[in-house]
Parts: sequence; C-alpha cells; structure tokens
Amino acid sequence: MEQSAHKLELLRRIAELEKQELWHLDVEDDPETYPLMADQVDYLNEKLSSRIKNKIANIAGSRFFDRMIANRQLIIKEVRGIENFTAVKGGCLVTCNHFSVCDNYAVWVALRDYMGGKMLYKVIREGNYTNPPKGFGLFMRHCNTLPLSSQMATVKKFLRAVKVLLERGETILIYPEQSMWWNYRKPKPLKSGGFYFAAKNRVPVLPCYIILRDSDIIGEDGFPVQEYTIHILEPIYPDADKSVSENSKIMMEKNFEAWKQLYEREYGIPLRYTTAN
Repeated sequence: MEQSAHKLELLRRIAELEKQELWHLDVEDDPETYPLMADQVDYLNEKLSSRIKNKIANIAGSRFFDRMIANRQLIIKEVRGIENFTAVKGGCLVTCNHFSVCDNYAVWVALRDYMGGKMLYKVIREGNYTNPPKGFGLFMRHCNTLPLSSQMATVKKFLRAVKVLLERGETILIYPEQSMWWNYRKPKPLKSGGFYFAAKNRVPVLPCYIILRDSDIIGEDGFPVQEYTIHILEPIYPDADKSVSENSKIMMEKNFEAWKQLYEREYGIPLRYTTAN
C-alpha cells in the first residue's frame, strides 16, 4: 500500500523541527486560533445545558474510539504500573507524551476502571476549543476538556476550575510537551506550566508514557498501526518546604527524567536528538 503523502510530509516536518529544536510547535496545520472569552466556557459544567452536552459528547466519543479499538485502528496492548495511580489519594495531574489524537483516550482506558466513576479532565489548546478540527467540535468542547486561553479573565476562570477539580479529587491530563508530533517516540523537552498547576495546588504529578511498537496491521495511510503499551510511573509529589516556582521546576525535571529512563529502557537506545547544534 502506498504511504500517505500527508504523513510523509509530517515526518519531514518533524525531522526539521527536531533539527531546529522547535519542540513546542505542532507539525499539523492547526486551524486558526480565536480568543476564548470567559463567558464562552463552562469549565465545571455548572449549567444544565453543559451537563447534557457533556453526557452526549462522552457517549459519542466512547463509541467513536471503541469502534477504532474494535477495528484495530487503535491498539492498546498493555497497561503497566496501575498501582502507581491507585496509590494516589485525592486529585492529581497525569502527564503524557503527545503523538496522536487517540492518546488521551488510551490514557482514559488505562485509568477508568480505577477512578470510582469519575471522568478524566483534559487540558487542551485554545484553538481546539474555539475553532476545533473538523468533526471533533463536540468532543473538544464537551468531553471534560479544560481549554487554555490567551485572555486573562478566562485564565483566572481556568485556574479557579483547576483548583476546584483537584480539591474534589479529580484527575487532570496535561501534555507538558505542548506540541503533538505524529507517532514521535522520543520524549520532547517539557514546559513548566502544567507542573505549576500541581505545585500551586499541592497535588502530585503522575507521569504516564506510551511506548509505541509497529503492529502487523497496515493502516489506510500505508503505515503500520501502532501498538500502545501505557506505562504509569511513580507519582512525583511537591516538597512542602519549597516554593511553587521551585516545585514546578523540580517536578518538571523529575518527570522528564522518568520518561527518559523509560524510553531508554524500553527502546534499548539512548535518548538523542538530531539537532543542528
């Protein structure tokens, strides 16, 4: 089967971004981003209309991704380390490497049987909420998503919502790499923003990393469908004697080191980037 020209172009862009160390940039041509105003988002689903849309969106989303699993377009081979999640008492932030629109559902599948009926909240980029990719609007706006915003009033509302969610014991998924690179296996350098949320609210970060292996199934794009092994690593707790800023930095560094060690152990190669320097 001929390989998709679009996916080949994504691989070319990834190689170029890695060379230039532009880790935070997406390789996809993302839709234009529009500012998210505070009155446009109901983070905590306080309105009845929001709760109804949330229910519909989660049912539709589960059916969509479960069909992918049934058709072996999404293959979750194994979950390792679930005891690290069950050991956490109260709210926490889960980090994950970001390489596919499916990876957040994979994390949800890994955790859902141990969440006591709670949902997984996902931090997403502003544009994915205000101008989502075609066909994903319902999911992006109503599947327990927490969109970031460039507007200060919305940022304040976001931070209050995160505080409430963590205080009531919810689990929030963040992508500290910031960008999504298709089927990229290496851990990218991390941004500290998500770790600030954990440090500020004095909750642990739970590093999660998905190892990819080629399956024997060739997808419609001409590339092997990936098998996911989801690794849930030991939680990282903030130090009560350190400031929020210090904890943010330390937790970020510990998270990256945990990812790096897992990457090198599972793939059997040292982590090296192809850069111009």
